[in-house]
Amino acid sequence: MSSSDDSRGGLRGSGQAHRPIHPNQGTRMGFEGASGLLFEQAMAQTRMAVCLTDPRLPDDPIIFCNEAFEQLTGYRREEIIGRNCRFLQGPDTDQRQVTKIREAIQEEDVVVVEILNYRKDGSSFWNTLHLGPIYDAEGNLTYFFGSQWDVTDIHQSRAEERHAKALAREISHRMKNVFAVIGGIVNITGRSMDAKNVANKINDRVQALGRSYEPTLDDAVLGTIQVGQAIRAVLAPYDPEGDRIKFNGNGVRTEPNAISAIGLALHELAANATKYGALSNENGVVEVSWVHRKDKFDRNSLEIEWVENGGPPIKGEPDPGGTGFDIADTLLSHSRGTLEREWNPAGLRAVITVPIGSR
Repeated sequence: MSSSDDSRGGLRGSGQAHRPIHPNQGTRMGFEGASGLLFEQAMAQTRMAVCLTDPRLPDDPIIFCNEAFEQLTGYRREEIIGRNCRFLQGPDTDQRQVTKIREAIQEEDVVVVEILNYRKDGSSFWNTLHLGPIYDAEGNLTYFFGSQWDVTDIHQSRAEERHAKALAREISHRMKNVFAVIGGIVNITGRSMDAKNVANKINDRVQALGRSYEPTLDDAVLGTIQVGQAIRAVLAPYDPEGDRIKFNGNGVRTEPNAISAIGLALHELAANATKYGALSNENGVVEVSWVHRKDKFDRNSLEIEWVENGGPPIKGEPDPGGTGFDIADTLLSHSRGTLEREWNPAGLRAVITVPIGSR
């Protein structure tokens, strides 16, 4: 939609679906018989704008319109009857849609188009036009039937969604650059301080955060994101063959601000499993599940369960003070979340819990 729409009266919806219709006896055409009476009554009461044109007359003029058509377009019946429907077109009407209409009339075909039309006051609206031929009992073409529905609100919502997604893609691109710059700074600092191993560990965590955010930005414009999408993105590098980490969840969504803590906690669990747990041998597997539920404090929470099996036997809880889990605990605490760990003989079981807003 071009900016010029607003300069000629503005793009404005009509509230067509909620507008009362007051039957106008002036719209009667005089159709004969019971079916004609039913048609006139139905057309008078419907909120859908309807018109009939007569292709047997020069320039296929409108010969009937209902009250809804008058209300939608702002024209009175006497200003409508006898004119071709093109009088509703204007400077920004898409001529490709006009061509579809013209071809349908020539071929006596049915067509549905979405077209920009103009009211009498100069304001514009997006119109879903359904056009089709009507034949008499002998199969002769007698009318073209046209119904119009104001879809301006829907069209504007689509435009806003496209804009939001374009903005999200730009933000995603910028975020990748930010994470790349951070990674470069960490590497340079690590080399200058002869601490390359430390720099590598920091970069692993930075990259985990980047992976958790990257696939979620399109969803974030909706105010929430798919949890499973973020979880899979964080854990994908730890299961390149796709057969060691099993996912069990559905389309649960949560606030974007919870993802950084969740992503880093999952990274620490996966890194630990790669070094010491189920992902450190050829047989171990990890099951990850997620669900919304009430936590032990009766809060609406997102709960992510991590269960390892088939790794080296665990003899007991390792020495406390591991830097990775300390970082995850601290970050989760800022979101009032927790990371509970059970060091069972068969493998680690961990539960990440993050409170979320009321749903």
